[in-house]
Amino acid sequence: MRGNWFQRHSILPGFWPSLGASMLYLSLVVLIPLSAIFLKSASMTWPRFLDAVTAPDVVASYKLTFGASLGAALVNAVFGFLVAWVLARYTFPGKKLVDALVDLPFALPTAVAGIALTSLYSENGWVGRRLAPWGIRVAFTPLGVLVALIFIGLPFVVRSVQPVLEDADRELEEAAASLGASRWQVFTRVIFPVVRPALLTGFAMAFARALGEYGSVVFISGNMPMKTQITPLLIVAKLEQYDYAGAAALAVVMLLASFALLLAINILGARSRRYMEAR
Repeated sequence: MRGNWFQRHSILPGFWPSLGASMLYLSLVVLIPLSAIFLKSASMTWPRFLDAVTAPDVVASYKLTFGASLGAALVNAVFGFLVAWVLARYTFPGKKLVDALVDLPFALPTAVAGIALTSLYSENGWVGRRLAPWGIRVAFTPLGVLVALIFIGLPFVVRSVQPVLEDADRELEEAAASLGASRWQVFTRVIFPVVRPALLTGFAMAFARALGEYGSVVFISGNMPMKTQITPLLIVAKLEQYDYAGAAALAVVMLLASFALLLAINILGARSRRYMEAR
């Protein structure tokens, strides 16, 4: 049985060479750098580690970073699905241009994005001065952080969902409609179950990208302690102060929390895929 398993899965260049090359690459690129963070933080005593990761300004940065990242990922999950639906199901003038614009946050340097968003949403900006009479301030507020994270995370959802919608069997939708299903029933019982794994994947990728974002947020946030400071900024500040152990301690907390959240999302996605395969 064991021999048959390896024979069935042995595709050139072979199972063991492929596994060895993959593990070597992952070790060099992922595991060794991450282990260095843990080793550096281990040089601190436990009380010092706790003081570094539970300082009031650090806790406030956790709340803003994770809260804004989660909020941005949820917004992108909704509107990213809508954009993907329009691009996959409709033909209209300028469609290729819109499709290309979706990828713009991928190519645009994050610092440039931050400067552009700050100029746009500041009180003297084109959008900011129209929001000011309503008492809405975006730049240099937590709302500005949310806007920046939405901007950089949208493509992850669109590019995850769009191919699934394009490959979905529309005959199932037509059959459901012919049997008397309403549009909402067709969406919830036919379309959404197929798209759900890809949507969860896009949500997880947008969330992970937002957690580590620095360049676009550092400009529009204003970096006000206890208000608009994000955790990546505090890590960079500690590095500039040569407090490498303190920076590693914050990185460990971010790494563990991010890994736990992404693992939970991936488990949900895997269960959703198994459910669809079993139907």
